[in-house]
Amino acid sequence: MPEETSKLMPPFEEVAKTNRTMIKGLAVSVKAMHQHDQFLMYAVSKPDFEEMHANITLCYRHLEDAAMRLGKAIQAFDGGVSIYDK
Repeated sequence: MPEETSKLMPPFEEVAKTNRTMIKGLAVSVKAMHQHDQFLMYAVSKPDFEEMHANITLCYRHLEDAAMRLGKAIQAFDGGVSIYDK
């Protein structure tokens, strides 16, 4: 692991872990949108609830993927060793 760190930014692993934590928190909030009260306020045909739920699900999955990708970047920074191999 490189010993030099930037004078302008915190260490790479720290920034990546912080961003990963924020993404995971946002993912939880996005997933909870499936239970939003406004889904109960309208007839099923207006607005298009199926489309809304589908896009919420896609957003959540993309956030999960983003968190996983940052985890992979951290893993590569650590020399490519998986936590499962330790």
